[in-house]
Amino acid sequence: MDAIGVAVIGLGWMGRVHTQAYLRVRQHYPALPVPELIAVADDVPDRAAQAAARYGFATSATDWHALLDDPRIVAVSITAPNFLHREIGAAFAGSGRHLWIEKPVGLSADDARAIVGPGQVSVGFNYRHAPAVQRARAILAAGGIGAVTHARFRFFSDYAAAPDAALTWRFERARGGDGVLGDLGAHAVDLVRHLLGEIDEVVAADTAIFIPRRPEPGGATTDHARGAGPLREVENDDWFAALLRVAGGARVVVEASRVATGEQNHYGFAVHGTEGMLSWDFRRMGELLMNGEPVFAGPGDGEYAAFQPGAGIAMSYDDLKVIEAALFLRSIVDGASHGPTLADAIRAAEVLAEIAGRAGK
Repeated sequence: MDAIGVAVIGLGWMGRVHTQAYLRVRQHYPALPVPELIAVADDVPDRAAQAAARYGFATSATDWHALLDDPRIVAVSITAPNFLHREIGAAFAGSGRHLWIEKPVGLSADDARAIVGPGQVSVGFNYRHAPAVQRARAILAAGGIGAVTHARFRFFSDYAAAPDAALTWRFERARGGDGVLGDLGAHAVDLVRHLLGEIDEVVAADTAIFIPRRPEPGGATTDHARGAGPLREVENDDWFAALLRVAGGARVVVEASRVATGEQNHYGFAVHGTEGMLSWDFRRMGELLMNGEPVFAGPGDGEYAAFQPGAGIAMSYDDLKVIEAALFLRSIVDGASHGPTLADAIRAAEVLAEIAGRAGK
């Protein structure tokens, strides 16, 4: 297989990230088939055509249905808003295509379960791919800090901290689900499961909406634009915290916020064991702290060697998405999953639903 024809549906920020990742795969993973950019679709006027001209897609469309019958398309990136994941995913999975789909794969576990087909499905849980996180996983599996007793996982962001941030689909329950639970909570739950094992119980939880009203957008929005219309009620949560118990008996506190003023992408964890501790901060992505001392990611940790020759050289968020793209293509070639799967997305959604239920939502 010399090339794999790909399509990208949804050309907001994440669609651009997926597209750029495909273009970089050939540089970092020359043994893999080349991702050939066949088609791009987005319903915002001119966005798809502009993306085709910028990145080199062969065709563009404003309606993703137009791509279903294109025989050149083997694999599809679904980077449209969450409420569209089920419909788009089910249609392309049913047509036999392979999918790289962004979390949280719809608004519920049932949405994720509806995506059924013979192809491979890779899910965008990118933080687990950080080489330092992979080093932490290996240390934990080897008992490097003894038996894990308790841990904290945090996902704090301020992307919605401005009260005049536009009330887009993200803040509506019908289109944005449970808000921060699906947005950042899905990543947090996936990291817990990836590092510590299955979640046995949601012991306690709470949620809150701290900015109850936001202005409607003045037109088509990109990313997190300011609003210009009348105020409307925010329907889903800005913050949540939960106490979990994992299969090994460890207690885990998970907290996430989209309105944490002053916290810009403050994501990470601290894991305590009977013989030591590990901690990681996404903003220092290549550094793992073990008992307070830095351990730098290097060749041998995850996919680090595909990017840098020696330990301690910084990697980026976009590099994590290149790793995802490569694992997705590798899954297609091998016919076996590499990286997070639809089953991981379903289980994360189930845990988040339990958290919402514990919080009385």
